[in-house]
Amino acid sequence: MAAHRSGLEIDPSVSKVDAEDGLRKELATRRPLRITNKNLFDYIFIHSLEIAVEFHLPMQIHTGFGDRELGLRHCTPFHLRAVLEDKRFVKCQIVLLNASYPFSREGSYLASVYSQVYLDFGFAFPKLSVQGITSSLKELLERAPIKKVMFSTDGYAFPETYYLGAKWARDVVYRVLSAACEDGDLTIQEAIEAVEDIFRRNALHLYKLNVFHEKTTSIDDNTISSSSCLGKDDVILVRMVWNDASGQHRCRALPAERFYGIARNKGVGLGIAAVGFTSFRDAPAVGTNLTCAGEEIRLVADMSTLLRIPWSRNEEMVMVDMLTGSGEASEYCPRNALRKVTKVLLDEFNVTVKAGFENEFYLLRKSFSEGHEHWVPYDNSSYCSTSAFDGASFMLKEAHSCLKAAGIVVEQMHAEGGNGQFEIALKYVLCTLAADNQIYAREIIKSIARKHGVIATFLPKPDLNELGSGCHVHLSLWKNDQNVFMGSNKYNYHGMSNTGERFLAGVYHHLPSILAFTAPHPHSYDRIQPNTFTGAYLCWGKENREAPLRTSCPPGVPPDFVSNFEIRSFDGCANPHLGLAAIVNAGIDGLRRGLKLPPPTELNPADCASHERLPHDLLGSVEALAADKIFHELMGDKLVTSVIAMRKAEIEHYAKNPGAVHHLIHRY
Repeated sequence: MAAHRSGLEIDPSVSKVDAEDGLRKELATRRPLRITNKNLFDYIFIHSLEIAVEFHLPMQIHTGFGDRELGLRHCTPFHLRAVLEDKRFVKCQIVLLNASYPFSREGSYLASVYSQVYLDFGFAFPKLSVQGITSSLKELLERAPIKKVMFSTDGYAFPETYYLGAKWARDVVYRVLSAACEDGDLTIQEAIEAVEDIFRRNALHLYKLNVFHEKTTSIDDNTISSSSCLGKDDVILVRMVWNDASGQHRCRALPAERFYGIARNKGVGLGIAAVGFTSFRDAPAVGTNLTCAGEEIRLVADMSTLLRIPWSRNEEMVMVDMLTGSGEASEYCPRNALRKVTKVLLDEFNVTVKAGFENEFYLLRKSFSEGHEHWVPYDNSSYCSTSAFDGASFMLKEAHSCLKAAGIVVEQMHAEGGNGQFEIALKYVLCTLAADNQIYAREIIKSIARKHGVIATFLPKPDLNELGSGCHVHLSLWKNDQNVFMGSNKYNYHGMSNTGERFLAGVYHHLPSILAFTAPHPHSYDRIQPNTFTGAYLCWGKENREAPLRTSCPPGVPPDFVSNFEIRSFDGCANPHLGLAAIVNAGIDGLRRGLKLPPPTELNPADCASHERLPHDLLGSVEALAADKIFHELMGDKLVTSVIAMRKAEIEHYAKNPGAVHHLIHRY
């Protein structure tokens, strides 16, 4: 509040003696006490900045209009230049509040010149006229990068000011960005991104709020007309969805009135034995230490994931977290496992992970032969076949529309190499959101196919004579909105940064253990074979699609660098949260220990005798996981123990019943 007492012309060299003298003078004045001594305020201000630097925290500073005693000429943020150029504070992020009004243009200039300056225009809204707010926001955006401008719902004295601030902010931001689109300054998509940044992402990043459920919204005319006209009154059922450790999608459907009346906040009960169910039997596997007589867990809705079901407009679905009876996250919760390891990565290295899945699946249609029902490929065509795509385009277009309505961005889709096989690739997002999106994407693709009388199966190898299906995942590392997996002029190991190399080295080192999560079914290893683009050998390579770990240089990235890496040994039987958690877990170990990668493999590893084969079967992966203590440490011993027991049970069952795998097309 220094701006509203003694002004922003802060003296960075003020001493503690000066501050104490100023305080004595204040205490000697008449009552009521109103502290305005500049030396005292400057000292507190500088000391606060020192604390902010020490703890890597941003500091908010009131600028512009405010209290009635305000001497406005002392409140321009230009007075802060001595502080901003002080070497002690060049890395301290400073947030100028109140839109710096009436000095908005000055605040915008400072944010464009000084990397540590950010702007918040929240408090201006309930105080100014709509025209005044519009003018101020335009001035803020004249020079300031959009990534440094944010809104906070602010007000005072009575609740309506907060409501007005929230309402007017949206109206005015829409007005200003619409004008920018009309003038050609922004495209519509850039304006949508700006809205996401201003109202959500910039603050999440700046204040390190660890809110991982970042949900973007795509604008589509059909979506607007259908969803905006439907209120909650027409919702009949709400599906509470989870993906268990065997990778199966499950849900509880509740009448809307019960969900919104009780279950939304209190959740619903689930016997803890259910978290140990396998793909062949709805009963806990021996060795999971889970029984039907055990404690109950609560399935509690994560309302940030609530979605109107595009193909069933009177229903909604929402992802759930698994909580204990006391309200704490259950150690068996896959979503919590991913949250835990990403939080460790953020806390220890200030790094986040973004991920994007490439979903391969088969479309199968029903056929009858000699009185028996069979499921056969939807077509018989080749990789990227135009006729294959044309024949299934009505389903693929509907799936795309539903994904778009769910805020899931599709980057491309095409026919794959197997008969009736297709791929839909999703845009990379924060990995916790990517895992949620992956579950919703599978749900959407399978449901649209079912609607048209066919099956979409993500099973790794539904036909042993055809190519397998994977869900390759691309991952990149980010810090302060910068891709830190990519190398630089300072450090470039085959296109990777030091951070990128160490993270990938951890994944490389622990890959046999990771497979127990990413290739979690005995059937998964029918797919992971040499010369099938699935990564059967322990190696890595740049753009080598026979390696399980491939560093990638997509269009737009300089040829000497790579922007991400791909794990090809990831399939549709995997729980995406557990698969990503295992990868991040291994990457953390690589960063902690400073692990190094061996040289890349440029040839087909099947032709190189020096390359070690990855586990031939699930048992090899499970044995590797059982001996790998870092997974027990970070992901939780109870969770890992139950996963190992489930995998062993499935190994035994499918060894005795090899034909049972054919029924899994209905489960995956």
